[in-house]
Amino acid sequence: MKQTSQASRGFIIALIATILWSTTGPLISYLSKTYSLPSLVLAFWRDLFVSFGMVIGLLIFSRARFFLDRAHWGFLVLYGLTLAVFNSLWTFSVQYNGAAVATVLAFSSPAMTAVLSYLVFKETFSKVKIISIALSFIGTILVSGAADPSAWKLNPAGIIFGLLTGLLFAIYNLEGKVATDKHIDSWTALLYSFASASIFLFIFNIGNDLFIAHKPALTDLMWLGDSASGWGILFFLGVAPTLGGFGLYTLSMRYLSPTISNLIATLEPIFTAVWSYLFLREIMTGMQLWGSLLLLLGVTLLRIGDRDPISSE
Repeated sequence: MKQTSQASRGFIIALIATILWSTTGPLISYLSKTYSLPSLVLAFWRDLFVSFGMVIGLLIFSRARFFLDRAHWGFLVLYGLTLAVFNSLWTFSVQYNGAAVATVLAFSSPAMTAVLSYLVFKETFSKVKIISIALSFIGTILVSGAADPSAWKLNPAGIIFGLLTGLLFAIYNLEGKVATDKHIDSWTALLYSFASASIFLFIFNIGNDLFIAHKPALTDLMWLGDSASGWGILFFLGVAPTLGGFGLYTLSMRYLSPTISNLIATLEPIFTAVWSYLFLREIMTGMQLWGSLLLLLGVTLLRIGDRDPISSE
């Protein structure tokens, strides 16, 4: 009876974490459409608010997690660079594809992670992995519209950003595996990766202003000005979906196996599609819906057949 109660508690916690994660895309899409907030500016403030929330949280609950072995600083900087590029691409993907499609495309990362794990760590492929990877890639192509030549004329940036998002998140996952192998605490890694990502995104914004937009550095950083609602949504985006999602997801694995928690997290694109329809009136095409089903089926098979956890964004 006690095991059943714990499993139910873990399921509810993991479900809440997934619902929180699923608001990320719609919130980014809303900020982009309502305030025309530049993608790199949005990504910078989001990561900075995550870092701020982490500092406050660890000051209250676990100051020991601020400690990081000097030997790991270089790796965490690289980890942060990957996160900065991923978050930039993810924000661009939402801007060009819409929240629902961008979220589904990001879920191509488990299949890409499996391929990279084979190439980097020489992990073996089971029949289940091969089938799931094939389904995931077919689904990704259908969702992105990459199979339709006309889509490359209408939305080439969306297709490229969407596919690169999955690839960069796969690389981020592999670095997470390396962090675990190095025995770096997950919360410590989260703090320093987001902190260094904030620094890189600050530099990206300077570079964009000077060399692409050709205007004074950091001109757009205070884009929201005195908009209390805009800053409030941006702060909520940084703290609730990311920290709340990661925190509750980690907590759920005290009561559930990593495989079960991961399978619950697979529901994220479905919740995102619902939020996107209710608040943004985004509707996926029939081909994209079929592609989503194939991709989610591939992810589900992969996570059933592989007990190595893969985190969400």
